[in-house]
Amino acid sequence: MRRLFFLPILLSLLSFRTGDRPAYRLYTAAGKSASYDKMLKELAEADVVLFGEQHNDPIAHWLQLQVARDLAQRKAGQLVLGLEMFERDVQPLVEQYNTGELDDKAFEEQSRPWPNYATDYKPLLQLARQNKLRVVGTNVPRRYASQVAKGSLAALENLPPGEREWLAPLPITVDYTLPGYANMAKMFGGDAHGGAGAQNIIQAQALKDATMAHFILKNRQQGQLLLHLNGSYHSDNYDGINWYLRQAEPKLRIRTISTVSQEQLKKLEKEHLRKADFVLVVPADMTKTY
Repeated sequence: MRRLFFLPILLSLLSFRTGDRPAYRLYTAAGKSASYDKMLKELAEADVVLFGEQHNDPIAHWLQLQVARDLAQRKAGQLVLGLEMFERDVQPLVEQYNTGELDDKAFEEQSRPWPNYATDYKPLLQLARQNKLRVVGTNVPRRYASQVAKGSLAALENLPPGEREWLAPLPITVDYTLPGYANMAKMFGGDAHGGAGAQNIIQAQALKDATMAHFILKNRQQGQLLLHLNGSYHSDNYDGINWYLRQAEPKLRIRTISTVSQEQLKKLEKEHLRKADFVLVVPADMTKTY
């Protein structure tokens, strides 16, 4: 009788599991399923975490907030938050907002926030204020990336010293064989060395990657963990920002996360294997923030 009594309960639990619609799944680089707790433990042991997002994906932004909150608790005052979304010339404003000297209205009017700032990044800055976490904008001012895209890295040679402080130190080495840059070359129809247009675009990307890596290192002290948020393309395949970090500090403990979308979540598709230490998979039909 007791078996018959528990049978309906067991069937209802199985039905619940079968009908579940998960919003995301986590996988290791090798494609094995990973739990959030496993990932968090590994991230907490790193020096730098590069959390690669798709800029309009709400699940990635929500998970970034959870990771930041949990790492802040684990690291007990030793967490620094780095953001691609703010450029180096507005760093004083980022610091003033972080300490409460600047209110929301003034900060948003002056700091050139991205269009999705209010929904996707403002909660992180508010978390940082509440927990007294340092916040670092790491990206090159976009006008310099635009100049390079039009005229190569040579366009930066005559910048005054004060403006050079917003960039990675010049000259910047560009390895065109890195997977991300090689893929960019293919998008433009061939070898990066074969066309000035493609070469300049890749150099602009490298300027961003090198600058973000430079300011990650400059703003992380011994014993601290710097959690950096950036577009996945800047850190996928362990190149981009990761490559420049390794050139400067080969022994740095780096962990990466990449955000990808798939039609199904049961298995990590082959194209995403080895893309990062952890791969955040979201449904292809997930709603977007813009």
